[in-house]
Amino acid sequence: MKSRIANRFRQIVSGSPDGRPDWVKQIEIGDDAGLFGVDSPVWKVHGDIATLVGGVRALLLQAAHPAALTGVAEHSRYESDPLGRLAGTSRWLTITTFGSTQAIEREAQRVNEMHKRVTGDYTNKSGESAPYKASDPRYLLWVHCAFTDSFLETHLAFNPEFADGDEYVRQWAKSAVGLGLKEAPLSRAELTATMDGFAAHELARSEHTAEVVRFIMKPPLGSAPLLFYRFLAKSAVYTLTPQQRSILGLKQVSRAWVTTTKYLLAALSWTLGKESPSQEVARSRIERIGG
Repeated sequence: MKSRIANRFRQIVSGSPDGRPDWVKQIEIGDDAGLFGVDSPVWKVHGDIATLVGGVRALLLQAAHPAALTGVAEHSRYESDPLGRLAGTSRWLTITTFGSTQAIEREAQRVNEMHKRVTGDYTNKSGESAPYKASDPRYLLWVHCAFTDSFLETHLAFNPEFADGDEYVRQWAKSAVGLGLKEAPLSRAELTATMDGFAAHELARSEHTAEVVRFIMKPPLGSAPLLFYRFLAKSAVYTLTPQQRSILGLKQVSRAWVTTTKYLLAALSWTLGKESPSQEVARSRIERIGG
């Protein structure tokens, strides 16, 4: 039973029942520790099971920007292949966190090639039509901030003793350089200020908001996985700001969802093991090179 649950979960998240899709081999290559390291705040945050909640929150938060939302609605396979999209996002995050600089550069090239195809027009907060493209620095900044803010805020919700928030933001800014974003927030204060700027001038509902948010909150996962996912999604909603929830059409939820989810994640962590296969591969590579 334990192994069956673990395999099903890994299949959903990574696309492989053993948690080792083909791209995990990329984490084996290279002769350095990568952008971060085994004791870095980035490893601590992204290696924690709470990233499951952070991932859902990041998807919701990205949907608060009409340009990002239009890009998802028009170019993503989220409806036809939601698990494939999830696995693709997990791939970039995992390789960038645990891979060598060589592996990270290779993954960034893959993502950049995908971004070239993501272009179009969207309706901005003022109701005017405007062009968007995934490689635009402003678009990249929003997506980066949505990810950074989401993973940090959810980590803090489940690990309030975490005291390296500023260092996490500073370190994770390196992840965006290969994608073309040269100036990302380097502290929690800068991240908050950047997020506030987006909220004041760019975040808004669009014609796609309701359908995308509804899909994120209730994807086609099957009854048992969906029940577990509901706790992740509700916990993600809890950590959003009132304005963000308003734009997304979501209501505030009780902290009881977070409390219960913490126990569920602890049980899942016991089922899966202390570290993911990607972390284990990364540690082996670093040990091999004497890091």
